Amino acid sequence: MTGRIELPQGTVDLLILRTLLTGPQHGWAISERVQQVSSEVLSIQQGSLYPALHRLERRGWIKAKWGTSDNNRRAKYYELTRAGHKQLEAETEAWRKLSIAVEQVLEGA
Repeated sequence: MTGRIELPQGTVDLLILRTLLTGPQHGWAISERVQQVSSEVLSIQQGSLYPALHRLERRGWIKAKWGTSDNNRRAKYYELTRAGHKQLEAETEAWRKLSIAVEQVLEGA
């Protein structure tokens, strides 16, 4: 049995941006990919996913266009913009710094 953990505030945006680095995907595929890559530990619920996608689109970090999914349904595909690539780099760096600092505190350094 895998133990899922709650995603800290702001993490959903980072995970979405990182997932879209590999190319355009629709919302459900983004959620599935995060779950798969994290060995089923991380899960982005629809109630968090779609508001995050809309927020990222408003900020200009992703753009959306309609297409057809693998199962022949109409789906909105999201992809990173140039600004989104820059934001991903900045957020990845900030996350790494935070992770190192938290690890140091947990280890009692």
